[in-house]
Amino acid sequence: MACLLMTSALMAAPMTLPVAAQDGGTFLGRLVFGAGQQKVAIDTPQAVTTLDQEDIDREQAANVGQILRNVPGAQTAGSDRPLGFAFNIRGIGATEQSASEARIIVNVDGVPKFYEQYRLGSFFSDPELYRRVEVLRGPGSATLYGSGATGGVVNFETKDAGDFIPDGGTGALRLKFGVESNGNGRLGSVIYATRPVDGAEFLAALGYRTADDYETGDADDTGEPVLGSGFEAPSALLKGTFRLNDAQTLRLSWQRFTSDADDATLAQTGGGDAVATGFGSVDRQVRDDTVSLDWRHDGDGWFNPRVQLAWSDTTVVQSDARSLTTGLTQPCLPIPSNANVFCNVTYAYRTAMLKVENTADLSGNGWDNFLTFGLQATNQRRVAEAAGLLGFHPEGTDTKIGLYAQSELVIGDRLTLIPGARIDFGQRRPGELVRNGADVDDSATALTFAALYDITDDLSVFGSVARTQRLPTLDELYSFSGTGLGTSGANKRPAIDLEKEEATNIELGLAYSRDGLFADGDSLQLKATVFRNRIDNLITTTPSTDTVFFRNLASAEFEGAELEAGYETDRFFGRVAWSTVRGTDRDFGYTLSTTPADTLALTLGGRLPGRGIEFGWRGTFADEITTATRNVTTGAITETRFADYETHDLFVSWTPEDGPLAGFDVQVAVENVLDTPYRNNLSLDQGRGQTVKFSLARAITW
Repeated sequence: MACLLMTSALMAAPMTLPVAAQDGGTFLGRLVFGAGQQKVAIDTPQAVTTLDQEDIDREQAANVGQILRNVPGAQTAGSDRPLGFAFNIRGIGATEQSASEARIIVNVDGVPKFYEQYRLGSFFSDPELYRRVEVLRGPGSATLYGSGATGGVVNFETKDAGDFIPDGGTGALRLKFGVESNGNGRLGSVIYATRPVDGAEFLAALGYRTADDYETGDADDTGEPVLGSGFEAPSALLKGTFRLNDAQTLRLSWQRFTSDADDATLAQTGGGDAVATGFGSVDRQVRDDTVSLDWRHDGDGWFNPRVQLAWSDTTVVQSDARSLTTGLTQPCLPIPSNANVFCNVTYAYRTAMLKVENTADLSGNGWDNFLTFGLQATNQRRVAEAAGLLGFHPEGTDTKIGLYAQSELVIGDRLTLIPGARIDFGQRRPGELVRNGADVDDSATALTFAALYDITDDLSVFGSVARTQRLPTLDELYSFSGTGLGTSGANKRPAIDLEKEEATNIELGLAYSRDGLFADGDSLQLKATVFRNRIDNLITTTPSTDTVFFRNLASAEFEGAELEAGYETDRFFGRVAWSTVRGTDRDFGYTLSTTPADTLALTLGGRLPGRGIEFGWRGTFADEITTATRNVTTGAITETRFADYETHDLFVSWTPEDGPLAGFDVQVAVENVLDTPYRNNLSLDQGRGQTVKFSLARAITW
């Protein structure tokens, strides 16, 4: 089937993408903000996908992970639940691997987000809060975002008042209601935006989303509910934007996502009814806050600074853990024990950040040069306030100061060179209850270089090389058991001697863009990338008899290819997103369990100009794959085969631009039309069955 996927992708390239025509042609003509100097995606010498408001609205996503369904090389792992997924980029990222998400940097409005807890996901938020998502694949962005970005970067941008207030207007009100059939999902949101005086805008948004357990696919109408997949999640966003003068802008924002559920399954990362029953239920409160104060000066010349002060707080409070079969309270012991996962506990990651950055225009005659340099300081505190001692979730603080510089040099009209360098100084401190812990100071570097050359006005080639290091996390350094002396497997000491991981990534690609290819006004854009990412000194778990939980025992290699292509006319559109990844354990030769199956997503659609109607079909085709895991104690390698599958979706949207219904937005979709039973190999649960989605939004402006 792999050959079929590739052949289909190449054949479909001239006719693909589900987004309204725009100035840059297809989605590859959208501006990219997160890769340095602002540029369109197809002219960026890196694999990057930008999703805008139309993409987010059309998906009618029940959780943030569902937004990524048209992004090659990126998806989620774990489960399809708001509290149970982690990001996976090019085979890097999983929910049940310690520090896995430390290899992918996630930002909300520039604020770094990180969370790690047993049987819980790594990012908690609601898709209705966002206007834009950028996925930068590979470690090429490590210079700007952090030396640990061996997998890539995901940037989320929240909605803004200016998205709703028309030019010359002073305010807007938007109401939205949505439902989905599978799991009886419901969504309600209200957005109020106002511009009381010139230069000042305010936005307030409230959302509420709830659903019961969803059912898996089954063509015979016997789909099973996925135990514990129901949820209830309010969210809110407050944002003020002040334009102090023509060059200076000040933004203040606060975002909150909450979930308060009694009798929720403790294991949110999936695994079937047996796992859910084995871990039992718990009363759980989740609160995720992101606060940002951002000042920037956008002018000409060498002085264009940006200063951001931010706070992130992700807190999970769990209590009253009970067995699902007996109803009895689960055990909690006064000594370090795995049973203490059931304790009454408050987990939290609380991070303060200061970022100071400047972009200097150092252009000369016949060339342009933009030098971005800055300092990023973060202080992250890991909290585990529990009734029992939690050696597997140690408290501590992680302070980092990063210095970085990246230059973008454009010579003539053809050649772009982007070198970059970063160094992060890390200072880790164990909590008071960590037995035999010690302070650990170290530094990590990132060196990147990318180049793009325009062979013709339509065709360009690009390449990049990146070498980056990742510092061990608090969990890897300070996890312990028993006395923490390290005298036996039952008494593991903190692994304070861990070394840095090192990743070396090479990419090559080509991009093609042509307007007026078959008819006036049409646009074809295509971008293809091949890559190889080698990680040495990979930190992994140890045998049960070892005296520490983590060591630098492994080496891995990820190689693959990605293809994105889009075609646009006034009446037709389409998109292709294809990726293949092979992640290999370099010591034992097996395919790593975090490796995604080869996947092809095809979208074909049409529109009725002047009536605001778009409609289309999307097919997702996943090849079969066999991955493996290795028992670190016995050395036994266990393979698991995952079958190939395909799903089909239909969608219709209607956004009348004039008349009495102007301001309405109607979205209708049927996902997994054939109710196909399937399981993505990165998911621990079976996939969703047939789901009918409907949303109605009404915007009023003045």
